Amino acid sequence: MNKKLMLGNEAVARGLYEAGCRVVSSYPGTPSTEMTEFAALYKEMSCEWAPNEKVAMETAAGASIAGARSFCAMKHVGLNVAADPLFTVSYTGVNAGMVIAVADDPGMHSSQNEQDSRHYAKASKIMMLEPSDSEECLRFTKLAYELSEQFDTPVIVRVTTRVAHSRSSVPMTERIEAPLRPYEKNPGKYVMMPGMAKVRHVVVEERIQKQIAWAETAPINTVEYNSTKIGVITSGISYQYAREALGTNASYLKLGCVYPLPVEVIQDFAAKCEKVYVLEELDPFIEEHCRQHGIAVIGKEAFTLQGEYSQSLIAKVILGTAATSLETDLQIPARPPVLCAGCPHRGLYYALSKLKVMVSGDIGCYTLGALPPLAMMDTCICMGASISALHGRNKANPENASRSVAVIGDSTFIHSGVTSLINVAYNQTNSTVIVLDNSITGMTGHQQNPTTGKTITGDPTTAVSLEKLCEAIGIRRVRVVDPYQLAETERVIREELAAEEPSVIISRRPCALLKYVKHNPPLTVNQEKCVGCKMCMKIGCPAISMKDGKSQIDFTQCVGCGVCQQLCKPNAIEEGK
Repeated sequence: MNKKLMLGNEAVARGLYEAGCRVVSSYPGTPSTEMTEFAALYKEMSCEWAPNEKVAMETAAGASIAGARSFCAMKHVGLNVAADPLFTVSYTGVNAGMVIAVADDPGMHSSQNEQDSRHYAKASKIMMLEPSDSEECLRFTKLAYELSEQFDTPVIVRVTTRVAHSRSSVPMTERIEAPLRPYEKNPGKYVMMPGMAKVRHVVVEERIQKQIAWAETAPINTVEYNSTKIGVITSGISYQYAREALGTNASYLKLGCVYPLPVEVIQDFAAKCEKVYVLEELDPFIEEHCRQHGIAVIGKEAFTLQGEYSQSLIAKVILGTAATSLETDLQIPARPPVLCAGCPHRGLYYALSKLKVMVSGDIGCYTLGALPPLAMMDTCICMGASISALHGRNKANPENASRSVAVIGDSTFIHSGVTSLINVAYNQTNSTVIVLDNSITGMTGHQQNPTTGKTITGDPTTAVSLEKLCEAIGIRRVRVVDPYQLAETERVIREELAAEEPSVIISRRPCALLKYVKHNPPLTVNQEKCVGCKMCMKIGCPAISMKDGKSQIDFTQCVGCGVCQQLCKPNAIEEGK
């Protein structure tokens, strides 16, 4: 048996391969993205980036009904987008196994909220497993397919950022080819009209009872007895923290199946321990289950509802011991997130700043434009909301139209901005929408999308034309600008803000980090011409700094985009040699 050091996400992908999965459809979202990227390395599986999570889940459901083991992955907020099919595939069940992976993000390392996806499992009545390391990521993924087919249900595998993006040793085995299951026409099972759905709801409730019975003896719900003065009920990464912080000072009930939760196993464990803690990040999901069944536990009254747990936090609360740490007197400067040097969005935001407009923002690396010194984003809610929110703002007060815009990335526009723009065209607000087309899905690490003309494996495919799509929706005014050209970009925005109808501006320039982009030589600052006016600092480029009252450019970062040159009145910024 071979072993390999794997990311949790990589181990999930390996689990798909070994389980005989055939169809994988996902939308990239940190911290789930690598599951599908690693899956795409296995030629035995058909892998794709879908336009959004709803489409991905529906694709996986269709493949499952057709008889193929299938999979879709998303981050926690992506599960919101896929909630519509999620609740109904719970009723239809499966033919071949269907596994859904969701990656939660406690601490909001790359997310707009701290959502606890365990509630979705309970609300949709779908079994959920939660691994605590990479080895379990692989093993639980394979088990999920067995349970899916055993109980005729999709199964959710939940990971969190620390499990998804940490590495541990994983034993690997060969792929088991799961043959296509025959499809049999069965409208009563797969056509969810009210009459059929009522019957299927009965099946779902009966299924839950069978799954609870399974959970009572499930080998992934493990008990480790050490000192019974302290008992810990936990799951996922919290188990790793607890085991490291408390060692043999506590006994542990580690729940690998977090929905449905067992009852008798928890009651028996709690009865043998003097004091029982529930350790779980985010919401009191296990804790409330314990209290519902009369089990006395200590939970969120001692631990936080926000952010991640840690070994030191657990040791401090339970054992009363303070963590020791090394200290340094070095003054390390803060490094807030910033748009990359040469980012095409920087020029666009600078043009907007001169116009002093309200900016309805969206989800992507361009969201960093909300930070100083650009500070050019007023709202950011969720994928696609920039256009819808602008439409609502302009409906509420039509006078806003000439002083406000929406910004949205190319991938995000395809994900959920298209329907928002249809609403603008159909219900006619004088809204100006700017699509920031950087030719890639940038924020999650350069994944292809339907506008790039390439599949997840880099093969050529149909590329959606943003211009033709906007025109087909009913937008008659569609303009394209190069955001490196500040004067031209500003002029076009002014013209579209003044127009008396909906319009779209496509700000088109490839991401500066794309390998095929050829950059100009780095720029330099003529120290004799520089007057220290700091105009070049207004764009927040990380390659530009001040030293001894003069501007300087870091040649290791500068890509020669020329945006700062257009701001320098003394012409102190010169072409590199």
